Amino acid sequence: MTTLEIKDNVEKALSEIRPFLNSDGGDITLVEIIDDKHVKVRLEGACTSCSLSISTMKAGVETTIKKYAPQIETVENIS
Repeated sequence: MTTLEIKDNVEKALSEIRPFLNSDGGDITLVEIIDDKHVKVRLEGACTSCSLSISTMKAGVETTIKKYAPQIETVENIS
């Protein structure tokens, strides 16, 4: 899979997650993908102060990204 295909798949995953975050006043943005394996995202809006943001990252964001792009090893939220 090419770098562009990986980015497209990660964006598809974020598009799937975004409505759930938007419904709680939050959002998510792809910041970068390093070596086609490590994704950095930015949780925004209400997600920045939510006590569940860590579990949102693991259970929601990371799982969904890996569903679309299985070669991704890590997903990290940067503020």
